Amino acid sequence: MEEYSEIEEFELRLNVSAKGFLKETAKWACFLSILGYIGIVFIVLAAIFAGAVFAFIGNLSREMNNFGAMGGSFISALYLIIAVFYFFPVYYLNKFASKAKIALRDNDSKSLTASFEYLKSHYKFMGIMALIVLSLYALIMIFAVISVLTAGLR
Repeated sequence: MEEYSEIEEFELRLNVSAKGFLKETAKWACFLSILGYIGIVFIVLAAIFAGAVFAFIGNLSREMNNFGAMGGSFISALYLIIAVFYFFPVYYLNKFASKAKIALRDNDSKSLTASFEYLKSHYKFMGIMALIVLSLYALIMIFAVISVLTAGLR
């Protein structure tokens, strides 16, 4: 048998203002997730067209032929990877919005808990991605400084 602490037994109640704020937040989250899905479609379309554009450029010049095929494939793959990474935070935001709307409409604690779980997942994903991007920026700066220093020594 599990023992619960006082905090776990405490039931949080939302007043009218908090429910209003949550309802408005859910509406904006829904709007932003729809924009995110539209953005993902544009990224996928850009991936498809980037391959075609680079292949076309490669056909214009014999010297560019290998670059065009390889460059188009690389850009397409990169854009598709970006679309996949962009999908998850948008999905979590959409699920937060839909669950929060259900929770407020039906006065359902389980849906509210699920909505906050999706919101947590959204922010966790965004935080991890921010750390990865900042780490990449730091590595790029370090390699840039090393390149400048070694070029200056020659």
